[in-house]
Amino acid sequence: MSIVPAVIRSTFTALRKDPLGMAGFVLVSLMLFLTVFAAWLAPHDPLEVDVANRLSGPSLEHWLGTDQLGRDVLSRVLYGGQVALKVALVAISAAMAAGLVLGMMAGFGPRWLDRILVISFDTVRSFPTIMFALAIIALTGPSLNTVIGVIIITSIPVYARVVRTQTQALRERDFILAERAMGASTARILRDHVMPNIAAPLFILASMDVPAVVGMEAGLSFLGLGVNPPTPSWGSILNDGYSYLRNSPWPIIAGGLPLIAVTLGFTFFGESLRDIFDPKLRGKDQGGK
Repeated sequence: MSIVPAVIRSTFTALRKDPLGMAGFVLVSLMLFLTVFAAWLAPHDPLEVDVANRLSGPSLEHWLGTDQLGRDVLSRVLYGGQVALKVALVAISAAMAAGLVLGMMAGFGPRWLDRILVISFDTVRSFPTIMFALAIIALTGPSLNTVIGVIIITSIPVYARVVRTQTQALRERDFILAERAMGASTARILRDHVMPNIAAPLFILASMDVPAVVGMEAGLSFLGLGVNPPTPSWGSILNDGYSYLRNSPWPIIAGGLPLIAVTLGFTFFGESLRDIFDPKLRGKDQGGK
């Protein structure tokens, strides 16, 4: 029971020695805090229309101004973070879980199953993600669930290939061969020995995928193919700001800053975690010293 807290403490200790990693951790923590507590932090109802104060600049009442309908931009940005967080958590968790199962099946199963799964992965990844998303949305109509489904489908092969490679590297290790010689079942070997050894690379990959997932949702919402109005989304805020850029620059600034912060935060944080958990990189750093 004391292993997990010890790992967390050692990870945070190593993270504090990396300025960029610590900056990423602070940005990620801040964005999560603002998103989770948006209902308490938002000064106004994000859907409240006040046409008399449309496209106004920052003030004590509206810190980031208002949009073309007089809605408070800061409140819409905070609530838009909940949409981004929902898409990232649901899509990445589902894709990682499915990729974990399929990747272990490919890496530890018979050769014919590995070939079928690899061909399936390559087939899905052969389609450009945006074109695939546009085709699916054209058939089903724009919605947040459609965006999440598209991201899950296109992300599964990425996680599955990582798991497959890691599993194939582990299956001939001495401790795995010893377990098989003692009659351990495949399910037990995968659960007790393979999964713990591939968990760290998966979580690092997931943390670095968050900006791409959030950016894809924002891009589709910018095109009017994501969340349905009037639900606030960073992409729809950017679209509104772009349409009225000559009248007020604040909506597009407010919609772009969270995307920049998420990208920088999760990129720095993921890179730092990779350096901490990857023994090869850590060995190179020690050897360089």
